[in-house]
Amino acid sequence: MAAAVAGKGSVRRLLRVPPGWYCSSCQGTRSVASPSSARVRQAFLQFFKERHGHQVVPSAPVRPRGDPGLLFVNAGMNQFKPIFLGSADPRSELASYRRVVNSQKCVRAGGKHNDLEDVGRDVYHHTFFEMLGNWSFGDYFKEEACSMAWELLTQVYEIPKDRLYVTYFGGDASLSLSADEESREIWLSLGVPPSHVLPFQLKDNFWEMGDTGPCGPCTEIHYDHVGRGRNAAALVNQGNPEVVEIWNLVFMQYSREADGSLQQLPEHHVDTGMGLERLMTILQNKRSNYDTDLFTPLLDAIHKGCGGPRYRGLVGEADPGSVDMAYRVVADHVRTLSVCIADGVYPGMSGAELVLRQILRRAVRFCSEVLHAPPGFLASLVPVVVEILGDAYPELRKDTDTIMNIISAHEDAFLSSLLRGRRIINRTLQQMEHSKVFPVEVAWSLHSNLGFPLDLIGLMLKEKGVQLDIAALDHLAREDAERKSQPQQEQRAGMHLDLHSLAKLRQDGVPATDDSPKFAYELGQDGRYVFHPCQATVLMLYRDGSFQKEVGRGQQCGVLLDRTCFYAEQGGQAPDQGYMLHAAQQDMLFPVVSVQVSGGYVVHEVIVSETLKVGDQVQLFVDEAPITMQQLLDVESVIQEVIKRNEVVYTGEAPIKLASAVQGLRKLNEVYPDLVRVVSIGVPVERVLAAESKDATSTSVELCCGTHLLQTGDVQDFTIVSERQLVKGISHIVAVTREQAKQAREAGQTLAKEVDSLTVRVKLGGTVIDEAQRLSKEVGQLTIIVDRTTIPQWQKRELQATLKTLQRTANTAVRKLEIRLAAEKADDLLAKYSNQPVIIDTIPVESPSVLMKVVNQLCDKVPGSSVMLLSPQASGQVFCACQVSKSSLPVFSAADWALAVCTQMGGKAGGSGVVARGSGTTSDLQGVLTAALEYAKSKL
Repeated sequence: MAAAVAGKGSVRRLLRVPPGWYCSSCQGTRSVASPSSARVRQAFLQFFKERHGHQVVPSAPVRPRGDPGLLFVNAGMNQFKPIFLGSADPRSELASYRRVVNSQKCVRAGGKHNDLEDVGRDVYHHTFFEMLGNWSFGDYFKEEACSMAWELLTQVYEIPKDRLYVTYFGGDASLSLSADEESREIWLSLGVPPSHVLPFQLKDNFWEMGDTGPCGPCTEIHYDHVGRGRNAAALVNQGNPEVVEIWNLVFMQYSREADGSLQQLPEHHVDTGMGLERLMTILQNKRSNYDTDLFTPLLDAIHKGCGGPRYRGLVGEADPGSVDMAYRVVADHVRTLSVCIADGVYPGMSGAELVLRQILRRAVRFCSEVLHAPPGFLASLVPVVVEILGDAYPELRKDTDTIMNIISAHEDAFLSSLLRGRRIINRTLQQMEHSKVFPVEVAWSLHSNLGFPLDLIGLMLKEKGVQLDIAALDHLAREDAERKSQPQQEQRAGMHLDLHSLAKLRQDGVPATDDSPKFAYELGQDGRYVFHPCQATVLMLYRDGSFQKEVGRGQQCGVLLDRTCFYAEQGGQAPDQGYMLHAAQQDMLFPVVSVQVSGGYVVHEVIVSETLKVGDQVQLFVDEAPITMQQLLDVESVIQEVIKRNEVVYTGEAPIKLASAVQGLRKLNEVYPDLVRVVSIGVPVERVLAAESKDATSTSVELCCGTHLLQTGDVQDFTIVSERQLVKGISHIVAVTREQAKQAREAGQTLAKEVDSLTVRVKLGGTVIDEAQRLSKEVGQLTIIVDRTTIPQWQKRELQATLKTLQRTANTAVRKLEIRLAAEKADDLLAKYSNQPVIIDTIPVESPSVLMKVVNQLCDKVPGSSVMLLSPQASGQVFCACQVSKSSLPVFSAADWALAVCTQMGGKAGGSGVVARGSGTTSDLQGVLTAALEYAKSKL
């Protein structure tokens, strides 16, 4: 008995500041120092350890273990689920637990329990919080649990009994569940007045883990912040901030079966949880969690770093400019970021990582836009978080630099996008006049090109009273996915310039696109290729098969420019992607989703986020790869060195808690059992697991239950064969080993020789068109082979760059020879026909493009003449090309002329009033020539 009393006294001594301290919220005018959150947390643990024989266990990481349906640990009981479900490994420490107490790190963001959107709007929601809890696994039950809780609250924390109300399960006749009279009698026996013991229904006082599994009644303890002798029973469980729940005691005594029935569990368990933040408002006489010492150091640091007004605890309309909301958002989110990153959850693109990325960007946005904080400010708050929580959670102190570096890197990446995105949103809002629905195309452009999370866009708009059409946004997302899944030929068709369109451009004097800037890239000092943006002028807009001078917001169209740095799809190489910016208004962004070339005109397929007009000046930006060739080579070099050393691959089992503490450990985003298999390259597992060991930071140590090679030399060879950018800064890499790696290298060497040989032949050039065209075609075919063959990725990049240059050289050579040949043919015809108003003849050429060039040059040499040339081919096909004098329009149309002639040959034709071409087959070529002449005479 004496020992128990001594234990109880030590707990009270730990908590008291100074001796004689009582609950400050109940002191009236009494001015006595409040206990710190650190002392309150420690008093809770010591009370259950020293007074009631509980084992103190550390908080589990916030990444759930054994629960793939959960993004984050969101309750103290998560790590003990295997015990409740009877699935705990009998060899694990977990299976030995009987009485346990801890303070658990919890995150509620994303998934079913998501407080993210509410954080900052009030004074009590959080994404990260601490849950104090005690558990009994087949040991004590209701009487002891209630007694312990009452003793801690009223004797250790010295909270007045008349401020406390307890609830219990009042039964449910529909489920044949009787009221939990046992709990009611226990509370009454502890001296709680009957008026403070209240029954409630299933939704409030019956806890279930899921549709099936352990469940049972719960009893809750509520606190009345007002007091003064009033009876606040009517306010319990009514959502009134004056009366709040502080502790929930769950009694797991049933198992919910698949048929909905309840069966008694063979062992009864107790699961309790009390939020530290809410408890501190009571013990420090505050109404807001943010006014406790868990947050005030952060709020002071924010004020010091940003200037501006101090935090005043205002909400809603009383908070001008949402300044106090920003204080709360930043303070809460930096706690969450610090704890999650320390536990190995980094901002990313899916699951918990995506949620953390959203949290970080939300914090950055409030820092920048509302608090006007300097760049890098968010990371500067991490040491304050560590000072508040570091003693309770040592991993924060160990990884402080890592946490700050990760936050800084992501903050830097997002700030530039945030600035541009904010300008786009504000300008769009100004143009919306009285509309309250934001243009969905602008939102999608921000998301797909600047990496704006859609929920952040929605939040920014919601604060301005503007809606976002989520259904329309989903439709755009589906369209984008469908477009990307289509074959490239189908994607090209929509923006391909047909004969009529090309003729129209030439007729209107629109010059061909200067695409020489696409080769204006260079290798930077960091090994990355630098693609310089270029300035261009909009010459024409193409939509639905016709040219337009202006295209409105939200439409998809083709943009023709005077010059471009984008590579158009040709020669087997995929087109560049990127975006355009309006030169006069940098907040107007137009994503470029595809680039095609037709007849020398480069068509940029864009989504128009604002009105775009002919004559507008734009800047072009090409998306760049994230991983350089040198980086790929460096990775291969490191792994090849490990293979050469032929190091032993060590394996061994260890408790997950011990393994997780290893510095430099590699873990996947998955759940692990209590006992894990540690795989270590070159270092025995025992050394890796030793206290303070840093061996894992210089080798590969991972958790894996797979079958591994026994030594690294067995890999034999290694090469990266694919690298694909998923999002900015994150790439998907595929590598092969052993014989496959050898085959990839051999294939690469073979292709490199072929490219070298072709390079020599292209440089020498073909003396005739046939040879030049064959070389150009060879470059295209070899490009396709390089793209499709499994070879080292660094080498594929190198060969693709070489072939890209070769294709340009070969195509230029073909064009020059075609122009030269066309000039020769035109001179021959000029000598034959002199200045006749209509010239009709046959000439031997091997391509429609050369035939068209002959027609064009002859018309240039004989102004006022109308020309039609036919070229019979060995296959029996006959090419047709014609051009009429502009003075003959509109009576005499080239398109009609070509159609009449080609129809007689059983073929087709198309074009404009000035130029046209087509083809057909005939055995009476002379009759076709006669018909062509008669048609022309009938129109002239």
